[in-house]
Amino acid sequence: MSIVKINVLTVPEEQRETLEKRFASRAGTVENSDGFEWFELLRPVEGTDTYLVYTRWRDEADFQKWMSGMAQASHGGGGEQARPRPAASGSTLWTFEVVQQAAPKQ
Repeated sequence: MSIVKINVLTVPEEQRETLEKRFASRAGTVENSDGFEWFELLRPVEGTDTYLVYTRWRDEADFQKWMSGMAQASHGGGGEQARPRPAASGSTLWTFEVVQQAAPKQ
């Protein structure tokens, strides 16, 4: 079964637009990664400054391969250009195994 990675980002109010613009302008590297199944950026609606970045992967090995390659490059793992200030003030990564799922009936 698939695995889900949820990156929990603490984003101050004044950085929300910056975070969303950065995700909107990302080069799409995750979508082309082997084993990638799904992505969602979830904006908080009430009472919290926590965004959730939801990705779903075929297995842990595919996620780790992405993390050691394209993700590292796109999240500041080297490069010649100065990195912009992070929009999030904190980050935690949660991992889940998908044990049940459902989809709308066709």
